[in-house]
Amino acid sequence: MNKLSICVVLFVLSYTGFSQSYDFQVIKEIEALPVVSQDNTGSCWSFSTISFLESEMIRITGTKTDLSEMYIVRSTYLDKAENYVMRQGKAQFGEGGLSHDVINSARKYGIVPSPSYMGKSTPEMKYNHSKMISELDNIVKKAVTETPKKYPNWKADYVAVLDTYMGKFDENSKIYVPNVKIDEQTTNEKSLTPKQFLATTKLNLDDYITITSFTSEPVYSNFILNIPDNFANGSMYNLPLDEFIENIDHALDKGFTLVLDTDVSEITFSSKNGIAVIPENDNDAATILKEIKTEKKITPEYRQAEFENYNTQDDHLMHIVGKVVDQKGNHYYKVKNSYGIQSGRNGFVYVSVPYVRLKAISVMLHKNGLMKKTKDALKL
Repeated sequence: MNKLSICVVLFVLSYTGFSQSYDFQVIKEIEALPVVSQDNTGSCWSFSTISFLESEMIRITGTKTDLSEMYIVRSTYLDKAENYVMRQGKAQFGEGGLSHDVINSARKYGIVPSPSYMGKSTPEMKYNHSKMISELDNIVKKAVTETPKKYPNWKADYVAVLDTYMGKFDENSKIYVPNVKIDEQTTNEKSLTPKQFLATTKLNLDDYITITSFTSEPVYSNFILNIPDNFANGSMYNLPLDEFIENIDHALDKGFTLVLDTDVSEITFSSKNGIAVIPENDNDAATILKEIKTEKKITPEYRQAEFENYNTQDDHLMHIVGKVVDQKGNHYYKVKNSYGIQSGRNGFVYVSVPYVRLKAISVMLHKNGLMKKTKDALKL
């Protein structure tokens, strides 16, 4: 080998040793409706899970229907208030929620298409719930302090605030839906309640489950995770960490999307760059958002410790719709965010497998997206 050839080989070897900018290739993508923004609200739980149900409708019936996130938000606020007051203020009250809150609300109040109820005065208006939440909070706290007996109109006052900021609409309101099927029969009925509309979607709300992984609970048990936003005491199934990740991959491979509840407080979660990673070396935190670096190996024990010391919390919910791979073969989940298309990678975040192993609180999915061995172990 001549000197020139040796120099070329050494140059190539030295170059490949350096970090590289991310170059992603999509390896799996499941259809979802376009990215929308939750604006100035804490309603990611509704935006992510409604997006998930929209993808479920596409998967089940091929129908693309833009569902109203704010109808679910409005309905859930009713249950949050009742829960807070009847527990005498010893419960969570705020904008946060979890994916099962959407399922619970849909089961109780139904769902509606977004054009039928937008939850704001005009389509151009941005969502901003800061004043509304402050007023709602004052009402429920007053109801607890004075007791419902001394403040008998608290529910009416509460609903009046919702009406003012979000518009009047409830489970008895009618929506226009032409030529729909109810109980396998076509009807020309043009006016349906939200529950009647839900029946046309073919969504079976009992099919949706939540899985997670914590060493503090028995494997394959169904338990209530003690996190602040779990005001409804929703339960989830506990899996070994490797099996938790395997089921996410299996679901995606089979065409099922998932709702991701995760911590986004890490400096290596960047909605701006559309990247979420866990560097092996803390000194790489400043550069890993733009350059590929080695990521940390996440054990079940480390995951549990980070949750128990509050380094992992349920900050944000998003919608997993696929997988991508970088030029070094590292896999990431393609996650639909609710910060608008100007955020991240056209509204999406590519979340690494180590990040999900460490920071994912849970995922919701259709039970048929589970591996057979997992379904058998959970007796589903």
